[in-house]
Amino acid sequence: MEDAQVGPLDLAARVDEALAVQAVAFGLTDDEVEVRRHIVLRHAASPGVRALGATTPHGRLVGFVYGMPNDRTQWWSTVVEPYLRRNGNAGWLDDAFVITELHVHPAYQKHGLGRELITTITDAAAEPRSILSAIDTESPARALYRSLGYRDLARHVLFPSAGSPYAVMGAPLPLRR
Repeated sequence: MEDAQVGPLDLAARVDEALAVQAVAFGLTDDEVEVRRHIVLRHAASPGVRALGATTPHGRLVGFVYGMPNDRTQWWSTVVEPYLRRNGNAGWLDDAFVITELHVHPAYQKHGLGRELITTITDAAAEPRSILSAIDTESPARALYRSLGYRDLARHVLFPSAGSPYAVMGAPLPLRR
């Protein structure tokens, strides 16, 4: 396995490569990838969006993260807000940097790339906290987020198009090392 370096990513220019990583890491169908392609391109044009990629010396993208300052009018916020409010955590939607997507190719997982991607992107955030959603199951991703200081803000969150419930997690910034 080649080493990978983390650096800035032109998300719009490399959307197909990023989605190929996500498809393998997350088990997406071709139809799901096509739907997500439009979403990612819309996000890439959003104010304040930032993206990082993990790239091999030969230029292969093997991991990526992107996020942006939260906007309560965006779809994700409108879906999670009632769940957060129910738990007394709706304030987490204000002044927060959202990790929109974080994926590492399975062949490159468990080598610290996910940790490096998320800590590097949040270290540059102006906001005092970070929020994200993850499938609501005990997984390596959830363990990583907890090790960085994220805690569950709401569980059993149902997104209209998702087959599994999600957890919304939040952490103060900078993330724990």
